[in-house]
Amino acid sequence: MRDIVLTNGKITTLDPAQPTAEALAIRAGKVVGIGTTDAILKEFGKDADQIDLHGRTVIPGLNDSHTHLIRGGLNYTMELRWDGIPSLRDALELLRIQAVNTPPPQWVRVVGGWSEFQFQERRMPTLEEINAAAPDTPVFILHLYGQALLNQAAIRALGYDTNPPDFDRGLIERDQQGRSTGMLIAKPSAAILYQTLALAPRLQQTDQIISTRHFMRELNRLGITSVIDAGGGGQYYPDDYAVVQQLAEQDQLTVRIAYNLFAQKPQQELDEIRRWVQLTRPGASDGLLQLIGAGENLTWAAADFENFLEPRPDLAATMEQDLQHIVEVLVSNRWPFRVHATYNESIERFLQVFETVHRSIPFDGLHWMIDHAETISDRNIERVRELGGGIAIQHRMAFQGEYFVDRYGQQAAQRTPPIRRMLELGVPVGAGTDATRVASYNPWVCLYWLVTGKTLGGLSLYPAENTLDRLTALRLWTQGSAWFSSEEQQKGTLALGQYADLAVLSADFFSVEPEDIQRLTSVLTMVDGKVVYAVDEFQNLAPPLPPVSPDWSPLTRPGGQQGTTLSATSHHTLVHQHTVGCHHHSGTAYRETFNPWSGGCGCFAF
Repeated sequence: MRDIVLTNGKITTLDPAQPTAEALAIRAGKVVGIGTTDAILKEFGKDADQIDLHGRTVIPGLNDSHTHLIRGGLNYTMELRWDGIPSLRDALELLRIQAVNTPPPQWVRVVGGWSEFQFQERRMPTLEEINAAAPDTPVFILHLYGQALLNQAAIRALGYDTNPPDFDRGLIERDQQGRSTGMLIAKPSAAILYQTLALAPRLQQTDQIISTRHFMRELNRLGITSVIDAGGGGQYYPDDYAVVQQLAEQDQLTVRIAYNLFAQKPQQELDEIRRWVQLTRPGASDGLLQLIGAGENLTWAAADFENFLEPRPDLAATMEQDLQHIVEVLVSNRWPFRVHATYNESIERFLQVFETVHRSIPFDGLHWMIDHAETISDRNIERVRELGGGIAIQHRMAFQGEYFVDRYGQQAAQRTPPIRRMLELGVPVGAGTDATRVASYNPWVCLYWLVTGKTLGGLSLYPAENTLDRLTALRLWTQGSAWFSSEEQQKGTLALGQYADLAVLSADFFSVEPEDIQRLTSVLTMVDGKVVYAVDEFQNLAPPLPPVSPDWSPLTRPGGQQGTTLSATSHHTLVHQHTVGCHHHSGTAYRETFNPWSGGCGCFAF
């Protein structure tokens, strides 16, 4: 591989020894030079490929410390995204268009990334509106962790009127005649929602591979170069990891993936974890794909579901005993672990278990972490620090903040979570999204939330003392997240010897208006010193990507990509046709649509 030299930029390195630079040099996937343009060209320029940054801002590649890329990738090309859509009218029109284009027996799925408060109408769609938009094609719309909306075609396909299943954690709403209305209600957990979604048809593996590649390219578009995948319900090891494993073997991963294994079957979690310990081991990595530990679910007895439409659930009485046996196995075998914990009441009990295990089997620097921690107390933050743990936080409150305030009050919402206090107390903190089933996978929405303290609907949740300056927020998305996969010496800064993972931004993160933070994207993304995404003046560097598949995917028409609006049918949209090359295809006709999320255009085959 030839050296690569990037020149004439505004580079934020996050390296205290040299915080800013104009240029950097890359060799064999690592940063080998950083400094002024003249100095870097003099030392490395003779035999290097040069990229002029044209004064753009460069940051270390973003690293989502808690997301679900593996599961999301298997479904990405099937899902209609409402992320960033400004009105319910547009969202329903997108639904109507996709219903027409989706063949039987497939469903239209809107699974996460939106809030009714983002819409101009500031309300949910009604079941009548969904049925009018899609009278014949099954539709599943997930609303946070609390509800799912089904149209009548989906009810018929599932048999929820004639032969409904029994759900121990949820209910199917019925009218006065006993017929299903189409509303599924989580009480308190999302089990009914996810079990229903799992009944929908799946993509064939060939399409899952293409879907995952397109999902990674979408993350690259947003400047993401690394993620930590926290597993998920129905995500079994090793079967559901076969796609990313194949992509890794074929050198087609464009995002570094560190992943945790998620215990799946209630009352069988300990046996499952013992099997993992015999089968595999954390740490083995080629730099792009690695197992890093267990969680975020260790035992279903410890699941404290963050459904703010319902009261806080009480954990099972057997939780301590179940969790202790599991943590003993993990710590004695030096397996890092993470645990989902929304409420301080749950964290209190978890920490008692961890402290008990630590007294007999010392953690001794083992990286373990609390996920979410929206209502954690100062004392419990200190206890996490004393055991050497970290806290992974996400922007779920940007989507659910209004519901939290309605249930617990504005004052209680002011520390959800208390990120500034975590940092003051010296706990490792990494930022992420928990995408894709509730929050958007867009890191800039999270960074906007961290800096402004606002929800998607504009509600100010936090006082100034619990918001972050932009540099600190960026550190949580880079250096902070690297701790959670024990890679703080390999990535998170643009320093000598670290991975050449970086994003060249569409605008300057440090100077744009606060509201414009959420609209940022990358125009050039590099992973391991290789270009994985490129547009605008860097378009000629864009690597190829297979066409979207299946051909009925929402991605093949306007509005299918995160944050884009409709075609000419909508008065909100600027549409014209032209012939261009883009990262999906070349030399074919495209429809270009205005993107309110990024302030740019997205190309879609039609």
